[in-house]
Amino acid sequence: MTTIAEREFVKSQLRIAGSSMAAVGRELGLTRSTVAGVVAGTCRSARVERAVAEKIGMPREQLWPSRFMDTGDDDVLDIR
Repeated sequence: MTTIAEREFVKSQLRIAGSSMAAVGRELGLTRSTVAGVVAGTCRSARVERAVAEKIGMPREQLWPSRFMDTGDDDVLDIR
C-alpha cells in the first residue's frame, strides 16, 4: 500500500508540474478517481503510473518506493 507521504508527494509534484490527477485521467481516457486510486495505491496500473511519472519527470520507483522495494515487480495490470 502506498504511504500517505508518497501520495501527498505525488499530488504536490503534479500541481508543481501544472497538472492534476484529473488532467492525467483525461489524457488517458480515464476518470480522476481511477488515477487517484492508482496514486493512493488502492489499485495498480503501470500505464497510469508511467503517465504520472512522466508528467512529474521522475521514475515510478522513486515516486512510489514502497511499491517496488520488496520485489521490484513491474508486472501490474493495465487499466484500459
